[in-house]
Amino acid sequence: MRWPRFIIFILVLATVQASIILDWLAVTNLNVKPDLLLILVVFFAMRCNKYDAIIVSFAAGLAADLIGPPMGPHIISFGLFGSLLAYLRSLIMINNKFHQIAVIFLTGLAAEGLARLLASLAGQSMTVNTGRLIFGTALYSAVIWLFLGWFFSASLRWMGIKKHRIRTIHRMSNVL
Repeated sequence: MRWPRFIIFILVLATVQASIILDWLAVTNLNVKPDLLLILVVFFAMRCNKYDAIIVSFAAGLAADLIGPPMGPHIISFGLFGSLLAYLRSLIMINNKFHQIAVIFLTGLAAEGLARLLASLAGQSMTVNTGRLIFGTALYSAVIWLFLGWFFSASLRWMGIKKHRIRTIHRMSNVL
């Protein structure tokens, strides 16, 4: 992976996440926006080798924490669930688009839930609609993947990432 290009990529994503660009896409009555950094974590966990995916997960968590207060919950939750996905992907390949949507949704629920829990333990007050906000963000991020998947896939070649493949035995006749 070309790490300087990745740094530029994650800085652009964090800037878009924090800017008013995503406010145009927000569901206004719930203040729900898609989480591009969550999509980044899941995408790289599905496409990179596990060491790069773990580094990307922690970097995306750091970027998410730099965008909003307090510092720490997202780096822990994104790092934990990104690492878990990277190790899980060595067992299961997730190539179907709808399975990817389900993984983004479930990871969003788990990562945002853990981040909100850690933030509340750190003393940040929870809003009344926290559950609805977590569910809405995870669902919106999963749905927006249908439209942004090509963008993330195109970025792979620019960053010099080769798709990590698991070797399988195609013919048992050679064994017999």
